Amino acid sequence: MTLVRISDDALALACGADEVARAFEAAGCKVERVSSWGMHWLEPLAEIGGQGWGPLTAGDVASVLEGSSAKAIGRIEDHTFLASQQRLTFARAGKTRPLSLDDYAATGGWMGLDRARAMAPQQVVEEVIASGLRGRGGAGFPAGIKWRTVLQAAGPRKYIVCNADEGDSGTFADRMLMEGDPFALIEGMAIAAHAVGALQGYIYVRSEYPHAIAKLNPALDLCAARIAPFVIEVRVGAGAYVCGEETSLLNSIEGKRGEVRAKPPLPALEGLFGCPTVVNNVLTLAAIPHIMTPGGASLYDSLGVERSKGTMPIQLAGNVKHGGLCETAFGITLGELVHEIGGGTATGRPVKAVQVGGPLGAYIRPDQFDLPFDYEAYGAAGALIGHGGVTVFDDTADMGGMARFAMEFCAAESCGKCTPCRIGSTRGVELIDRIRSGGGRAPGKVESLPQMHNAPKQPRSREQEIALLEDLCETMRDASLCALGGFTPYPVLSALRHWPEDFM
Repeated sequence: MTLVRISDDALALACGADEVARAFEAAGCKVERVSSWGMHWLEPLAEIGGQGWGPLTAGDVASVLEGSSAKAIGRIEDHTFLASQQRLTFARAGKTRPLSLDDYAATGGWMGLDRARAMAPQQVVEEVIASGLRGRGGAGFPAGIKWRTVLQAAGPRKYIVCNADEGDSGTFADRMLMEGDPFALIEGMAIAAHAVGALQGYIYVRSEYPHAIAKLNPALDLCAARIAPFVIEVRVGAGAYVCGEETSLLNSIEGKRGEVRAKPPLPALEGLFGCPTVVNNVLTLAAIPHIMTPGGASLYDSLGVERSKGTMPIQLAGNVKHGGLCETAFGITLGELVHEIGGGTATGRPVKAVQVGGPLGAYIRPDQFDLPFDYEAYGAAGALIGHGGVTVFDDTADMGGMARFAMEFCAAESCGKCTPCRIGSTRGVELIDRIRSGGGRAPGKVESLPQMHNAPKQPRSREQEIALLEDLCETMRDASLCALGGFTPYPVLSALRHWPEDFM
């Protein structure tokens, strides 16, 4: 009987993977549902004996089985999209059944946890520090330093919290990991628990990820005895973008309104329920099992550049020909990502801009495409890596409109706790609208407010409005309580400086 392997990843399902699977079963084949390779433009993708076909419809099944299909892509692992990658966190992608403990153990699963539990907690922490692993959620803070702080902190209890509230547009690596390799995340959390002395963990997932939630809960049931005495619970968030910020997330888990807490105190000292808490992103925790295998930490440290060590799962999205997941060592240039791996724009038109780091990331011009994927290099260029989302725009994009969207997004998602974010984003939308309409205030609006002693007697010029927008962005960047208000100026100012003609 022919064995056909088809992904049950949410994207594959949205593209019709279930219908294709049923068609193969109706043709007498045995179908296994596996994780996604991350080649999203080829979904639904079917694998038979290592060879791939895609994107398929149910009507393509007969020609695939006959060997006459024009949708053959050859051996999947040799595909040019995958050949240039170096997969560690996503080493099992496309190869294992998500809820198969046998598949997980056969591919090195639990080796890291077994080795970690044979070591003293301090030794585990030092090994994570030696690996150079930095938080993959956006801030890039050294993971091992955070763990050491929690290990040394005094408290009645300690917690491990996984921030799986993946809310950035154009990002999907967390979702893919939870849906395709949930045991890797669980193992990483169990290692963290041993390292800091925690007995309880939480995975905070947004409600928009029903397929991830449906994988995590049975996965936890299957390996409960394996990770005991550590216990993990899935908590489902309501989808507020601000709950991706760690203190808002902790408030939400506690049953409070999801709004930012002032820091200090840091969550590592007073986090969940006032106790020392490790808060790490999905990709950070999922990298831990590999790091804790023999030689894993030194291998991780040998990859990348400068202080950006290891590999980064990068998500290619937007107007790009080959959208999907690319995991590679830090140091790859943006030009290589967009043109060589991504294949350029899906429309075939020239690239106008690339936004890296989600909806709050800066827009980068094509003449900056030699920029290496590195935390410090991006910071020096006035940009940020964030969660590794790369969104491509062709030359039809309206960058003035995109700048307005950033302010509008911030206004809609602000928790409202701090004035720069809550009020600044709303004033930012108004400012951009005035600039794009050709000038300053309408005289009638000034005259209708005689009680305002400081009201301008003349409408501001376009140049004055632009200067005011820049001042507003500086205030939001420096005075907001969290990165939502603090990073919104990145896309606004980069669009204004690089494409001023789009604000005319």
